Amino acid sequence: MSTFGSPGGRTTVQKPIPPERGSFPLDHEGECKPIMAQYLRCLRQHRGTNDPECRLLSKSYLKCRMERNLMAPDEMKNLGFSDDNDTSSASA
Repeated sequence: MSTFGSPGGRTTVQKPIPPERGSFPLDHEGECKPIMAQYLRCLRQHRGTNDPECRLLSKSYLKCRMERNLMAPDEMKNLGFSDDNDTSSASA
């Protein structure tokens, strides 16, 4: 008799893969929600393009999360942002 409902008779178990940067706790208190709402509005207005205005909002959102320990602190360059707006003069 064949096993009904099992595709090919084999079962494969995939091991779960943790996120690259650890956990990303939810903002239950809504501390960064206003910035997130502005960012999503910006994306809608610019039809999902990588507009500089939206990038600044995204950066602000991540900074907000880091300041409130909702994500691990990290340098913006490691999160895909350049330092053109933050530091205009490099140390010599």
